[in-house]
Amino acid sequence: MTDWDLRKLRILQALDECGTVTAAAGRLRLTPSAVSQQLAALARQVGAPLLEPYGRRVRLTPAARLLLRHADRVFGQLEQAEAELAGYLHGEAGEVRIGAFATAITALVVPAVLALRERAPELRVRVVEAEAAEAVELLAAGEVDLSLSLNVQGADPRFVQRTVLDDPLDLALPLDHRLAHRPLRLADLADEPWIFGGAGPWRDITLGACAEAGFVPELAHVAADWAAILALVGAGLGVALVPRLLGGGGRGVLVRALPADRPSRRVVAAVRTGTEQVPPVRRLLDAIVQSASTIQSVI
Repeated sequence: MTDWDLRKLRILQALDECGTVTAAAGRLRLTPSAVSQQLAALARQVGAPLLEPYGRRVRLTPAARLLLRHADRVFGQLEQAEAELAGYLHGEAGEVRIGAFATAITALVVPAVLALRERAPELRVRVVEAEAAEAVELLAAGEVDLSLSLNVQGADPRFVQRTVLDDPLDLALPLDHRLAHRPLRLADLADEPWIFGGAGPWRDITLGACAEAGFVPELAHVAADWAAILALVGAGLGVALVPRLLGGGGRGVLVRALPADRPSRRVVAAVRTGTEQVPPVRRLLDAIVQSASTIQSVI
């Protein structure tokens, strides 16, 4: 494969545009002799003459015209690459893949993507829904560039982590529950049937919050999907902790804040160590943090 010298192609392009060796040399700030030498070297490289006498001047040969058609496309592609690279370096272009759990997608990722669509329309964001632990696994495997998960594990040197939001946990009660409209503490629900997952971070969060309140909750029904949990609560089958990011309850459900206990879950963003300064990743993370600060101001 020929080892192309872009400088020689630029000289050929300048000669075509200027018409004479002297004029091309003036544009390129070279001597006419240097222009002629570079074009002669390019002709040897391609194995065909590029110039032919035309009166007292020279003109381009058909081989030179063919070469220029390709050179014009090459230079156009290089200019486009430069523009895209400039956008990438400013976090305005490229692609970022993010893995996040469902409520974080709704409350944090979507507002961030909508904001970036206005500020950086060439920056593409690919979203992968994944539970907290799975999002971290996808990040470690290189399948996403940024993860949003829950701080249920210790520090990991593979990742750079940043706290995005402390999301309060509210209590979901049936509308006709005896404590529905009375002052409430989490310990008041110690004898109630509880609804939460059989495994995973939400189970850990629920058990941890109840332990801090001084009791172990009775797991009456196992569910992980929020719609299913709220349906069970609405049917009067138990109570549950729900994240404030969920944005409310369902039919037959009253969601109450717990100001005395105020349990919360910590939403953490993570990137692989060494990628924290990659401009598109940093741009998306900043947008997510901005979404979180907007939410934090009202919760």
